[in-house]
Amino acid sequence: MSKAYVPNREADQVIIFAGPCSVESTEQFDIVAEGLSKMGLSWIRGGAFKPRTSPYSFQGLGIEGVKIMEDAGKKHGLKTITEVVDTTHVVEVLEHVDGIQIGTRNMANFELLKVIGKATEDSHQPVLFKRGMAATIDEWLSAVEYITQYGNPNVMLCERGIRTFENATRFTLDISAVPVIHKQSLLPICVDVPHPAGVRDLVPSLARAAVAVGDLAKAAIAAGADALMIEVHPDPKTAKSDASQQLTLPQFEELLDELRQVASAVGKRIV
Repeated sequence: MSKAYVPNREADQVIIFAGPCSVESTEQFDIVAEGLSKMGLSWIRGGAFKPRTSPYSFQGLGIEGVKIMEDAGKKHGLKTITEVVDTTHVVEVLEHVDGIQIGTRNMANFELLKVIGKATEDSHQPVLFKRGMAATIDEWLSAVEYITQYGNPNVMLCERGIRTFENATRFTLDISAVPVIHKQSLLPICVDVPHPAGVRDLVPSLARAAVAVGDLAKAAIAAGADALMIEVHPDPKTAKSDASQQLTLPQFEELLDELRQVASAVGKRIV
């Protein structure tokens, strides 16, 4: 794969990792990739391996899904990133995508982290490292060193919401993690917007999910986030996973216009 990098803390960029929760088909992923490319973005994300809570939920297309991502990325000029959940898949997945993600359930899977650290030691392919849903910031920062100890500088932390006693939202977005990470670490930080939101009708006064999710996204940029993750699907109601929190392409484009204004106000630009 060509060299891909995550922004350092001094960069004037805010990366948007947008794309469907799951890679479901060539057609579905190509529609999203074409749309994101036309919007001027650089990255597309998608889940090929899906570690679901229920064994009866859609588990992803596996390597087939990774190859679909690779083809769409090349076709539309986008860098690709996907989650890896098993040590046996790491090397093969890295051959087809630009970056890999470590999901919340695997934050403390130290054997997987060591394999990823070793596998990216020379290539320096980007690694997006999500916070465990019940992890403290200290635990998160300690775990990431299982990767960085091997010398890959292209590691980005990702706040995706934590479990609290509050049940009004799917998770509680710890927006304070952004300035805390900036104070305690040299690593950049991404905010995964849809997972803490969970559903589109969080804000009763607003009918559209883009605004409900958008408020969190704008807050994340204003707080100093170096990247955002937002789920986008051609037809969310038919999505095989996380249907309730994915935006349509028109909804996302409207949100993106707002995010560009917010980013500009704090001296940054969306890529």
